Amino acid sequence: MATRKEMDAVCYQKAHNLEIITTTIPQFKDDQILIKVNCCGVCGTDHHIAEGKFIAKYPIIPGHEIVGEVSAVGSAVKGFFIGDRCVVNPVVVCDDCFHCHRGQTTLCKNMDYLGVTLPGGFSEYVAVPSKKVFKIYNISDEEAVLAEPTACAIHGLDKLSTPIGAEVLVIGAGPTGLVLSQLLKLNGASKIVIAANKGIKTRVARDLECGDEYVELDRENAQHQWTQLKETYPHGFDIVVEATGSAGVVNDAINYVRRGGTLLVYGVYASDSLVHWSPSKIFTDEIKIIGSFGQSHCFSRAVAYLESGKVRVKGMVTDVFDIRDFQKALDKLSNKGAVKVAIKPSNH
Repeated sequence: MATRKEMDAVCYQKAHNLEIITTTIPQFKDDQILIKVNCCGVCGTDHHIAEGKFIAKYPIIPGHEIVGEVSAVGSAVKGFFIGDRCVVNPVVVCDDCFHCHRGQTTLCKNMDYLGVTLPGGFSEYVAVPSKKVFKIYNISDEEAVLAEPTACAIHGLDKLSTPIGAEVLVIGAGPTGLVLSQLLKLNGASKIVIAANKGIKTRVARDLECGDEYVELDRENAQHQWTQLKETYPHGFDIVVEATGSAGVVNDAINYVRRGGTLLVYGVYASDSLVHWSPSKIFTDEIKIIGSFGQSHCFSRAVAYLESGKVRVKGMVTDVFDIRDFQKALDKLSNKGAVKVAIKPSNH
């Protein structure tokens, strides 16, 4: 158990107001585990929290992709011991609202989220319910950072119910898009085409063999590549996954969906973004449009896939920063110069 009484943490008192604070190491309840944070991934959501464009409750210590080791356990906790390496499912549902009673826990009306509405992992220690903690054994801290994105990808796969032999276009090569691409290959897809801006993300996608074909888009003008893609696949794709979070891209993505196919809206978009789709096209082509928001109960399967090595994430974390350089980490992610960025406390 931690003998110190204070720790460093990232804190937003409000949007656009980043502070590196010294605060008390959290107390833990009987059913909680105190985790010493070894590593915590930086997600696009963290940028939205910084900008005040997400559902965060300020003041907040962000960070929801938590990897660490057990520092202390509550009196009611069983099966965990000091030193156990672990990852944390950051989603806490109420189990008592309309949607929870219907088994739709990702739609929970009272959902809490570590790093969003509850203190998160951009800190040296975090206290979490023991039922949200999962042991890890064979993967590094940097690889384990991808447990939460993998859980989100599994929920997306569940939503898709991929037809055997499906041809899939994945637009975007961020971490969850690359993991979802691998899961689709493992679960029925015959071909994965990844279309993403040329750069480090497509290089990592190739290294990890996430797709079967790659369309490296010109950041300045990609119209030629999109036109070529349409000529190569005149019937489109059974599934199109839009994983960029760009309203303009998702607006156009429907034009690559095969008749009878599915568009998965998978990115995080600004709340005021709009699309303009022809209802006649959706009607006559029988196109299904579905959304996939986060996850709630997919962590066990995510850890199993990562531990098995069937989902490959080695090398996705391209940059690691100290807590006190958190703004540099956000800037690196925002400048599209990294695939995945992680934060490690000063004592690591």
